[in-house]
Amino acid sequence: MTGSTIRKMANQPTAVRILCTLGLRGVLTEAAPMLAGRGFDLVAAYGPTNLLLGRMAEGESADVAILVDAAIEALIRRGTIAAGSRRDLARSGVGIAVKVGAPRPDIGTVDAFRRAMLAARSIGFSKSGASGIHFAELIGRLGIADEVNRKAKVQDGVVGELAASGEVEIAVQQISELKLVEGIDIVGSLPDELQKLTVFSAGVFAASAQPARAAALVAALASPDVTAVMRQKGLEPIAGVV
Repeated sequence: MTGSTIRKMANQPTAVRILCTLGLRGVLTEAAPMLAGRGFDLVAAYGPTNLLLGRMAEGESADVAILVDAAIEALIRRGTIAAGSRRDLARSGVGIAVKVGAPRPDIGTVDAFRRAMLAARSIGFSKSGASGIHFAELIGRLGIADEVNRKAKVQDGVVGELAASGEVEIAVQQISELKLVEGIDIVGSLPDELQKLTVFSAGVFAASAQPARAAALVAALASPDVTAVMRQKGLEPIAGVV
């Protein structure tokens, strides 16, 4: 679990608190100065969606949640996130990376991807994140789960760091999360037949003490300058409110 505090605006008495998936961490970090210029002082905590949901179940709250779309919708049904506050922000695909300078495996087709997973000496993927859950299902579909799991390092957090340090040969995670890491080469996205696009959505906590500012921040996250940052970070922005 990684926490980050971004404080830029001394004239804002109350920061907007955010619980945010790792998939948008790079976007929020880079966009923080421009958001500060609009009066948004941010305090953000980051983690895989499932871990953040666990923290919420234990009573943690904030002003804004940025999670996978299904989680935001479930929180709306429970009354945790205010109805009508959801906004879909971006889509992200799963990719693989290797240590910078290492050979880049061919993953251009389903067969090539399967061969690359079997040939790799070690593979890292997320335990609780959407990409890791998908990858675990995927290797089962491809009939290589036993072989991959024997050499896998499965943990929460930014899996690309395992490739950068040489702990694994291949890291599998959301492209936007791989882009957080220096010292790796992103080989590419999974083949279309194996890909799963994840939608990241934002919503305002029903218990927020500043719902208007929280909603304004969510709207700002869909502004053109922030969506430009999303594209740089490997995300596909989504326009419109759900």
